[in-house]
Amino acid sequence: MHAVIMAGGKGVRLRPYTTALPKPLVPIGDQHAILEIVMRQLASAGFTSCTLAIGHLGHIIRAYVGDGSQWGLRVDYTTEDSPLGTMGPLLTMLDRLPEHFLAMNGDILTDLDFGDVLRGHRDRGAPLTIATHVRTVSIDFGVLSTESGRVTGFAEKPTMDYRVSMGVYGVSRAALARYTPGLPLGFDEVVLDLLADGTPPYAYDFGGYWLDIGRPDDYDRANAEFTARRGQLIRGA
Repeated sequence: MHAVIMAGGKGVRLRPYTTALPKPLVPIGDQHAILEIVMRQLASAGFTSCTLAIGHLGHIIRAYVGDGSQWGLRVDYTTEDSPLGTMGPLLTMLDRLPEHFLAMNGDILTDLDFGDVLRGHRDRGAPLTIATHVRTVSIDFGVLSTESGRVTGFAEKPTMDYRVSMGVYGVSRAALARYTPGLPLGFDEVVLDLLADGTPPYAYDFGGYWLDIGRPDDYDRANAEFTARRGQLIRGA
């Protein structure tokens, strides 16, 4: 099984941490970078090879990861010279990827079984499989419903649950064949095109642990919780 890790972003929301460090190498706990945790998880899930799509401070990622042999993986690289969006980097390497592969952001902390996502994607013959998680959003205001100038309902600081993308996808090459390599391509564009074609993506609903390290509050939470969850996140740790 093969994975592509998107590791080229500038991590603007995590400044000043990412001024000198690429976002996938920000530390989690006292000993690990987030990218190291992801690489260990991929190897444990049965992946044998991985491509890192790098850009901002990519030379530091190359120096840290090397050929991936320290985790039992074969690692190669593709460099993003200009921003290509969330899915654009895949187009530049599509001819050297297997028919079905995993694509993921390099800044997530989760106990998701990456291998199960890709196997389910392949077995269903899906064009795209999106790992999803429920996120609760708190509204810090009293919310009014109005009609014809009158208040018809009121909720004090409600919470709303949304099913969101985790930044982990099973991808089939055929789903990306229509797009032009070298041009920016967003995840949103791919999903909307599949919906318009009547070939909707599949959802892999996940109820376990997931944090988006690119968000400052999630990053702080990850560091606060990592020691207690280390064995859950790194097999054999």
